[in-house]
Amino acid sequence: MKERLRDYHGKRDFDRTREPEGRAGAAGAEPRFVVQIHDASTMHFDFRLQVGDVLKSWSIPKGPSDIPKDKRLAVPTEDHPLEYEEFEGVIPEGEYGGGTVIVWDHGTYEPLSHDREGRSVDFAESIEHGHATFRLHGSKLHGTYALTRFRGDEDESWLLVKKAEGRADGHGAPDPRRARSVRSGRTLSQVAADDREK
Repeated sequence: MKERLRDYHGKRDFDRTREPEGRAGAAGAEPRFVVQIHDASTMHFDFRLQVGDVLKSWSIPKGPSDIPKDKRLAVPTEDHPLEYEEFEGVIPEGEYGGGTVIVWDHGTYEPLSHDREGRSVDFAESIEHGHATFRLHGSKLHGTYALTRFRGDEDESWLLVKKAEGRADGHGAPDPRRARSVRSGRTLSQVAADDREK
C-alpha cells in the first residue's frame, strides 16, 4: 500500500492537514465508493472507487450525473487511502488541494466488468485496460455506470457515463454550493464556518 500511496504522501504535509495518512486495513466484503465535493482553486467533485487497499480517484469538474446522455469528463488523480472515504473538513491554504471538502455520497459498488465473451474480468485489470463497469449502491447515486479512458490533448482522461436502465430521467449533478453532506448534513460553507470557529 505504501508504494501505491507514494504520490499522495509526497503532496501533503500531515503536520498541517487533517487528511488521513493511510494505514493498512482489511477490506470489507463489498468494495466502497465515495463522491466528495471539493471547493479548491476550482470547484469539482472527487469520485473514488475502492480497488484493493486504496481508493482509485478521478476529479470530475461537473460532477457525476444520473442522466444517461450526460458524459462527464473524469481526470485521474493520485490513489487515496481507504480512510479518505470519511474525510470532511478544510485543507489549509497553501497545502495541496487547499479548500473545503464534504462527503456528498458514499456506499458500496458491484464490479460488472467483463470481456467480449461475457466472462467476468478482475476490476483492477479492467481499470488498467481502460474500461470499467460497475453498479453503485449509494445514498444518492444508484445504478450502472461505466468509466472509459480516452486520450485528451495533453493528459489521459476518462468519461463517466450512467447506463440507461428503465426510467431514463434523472436529476443530473447537484449544485455544489447548495449540496449537503451525506455524513453531517452540512453544506461547504457550513463546514468552512465550523472550521473557522475551532
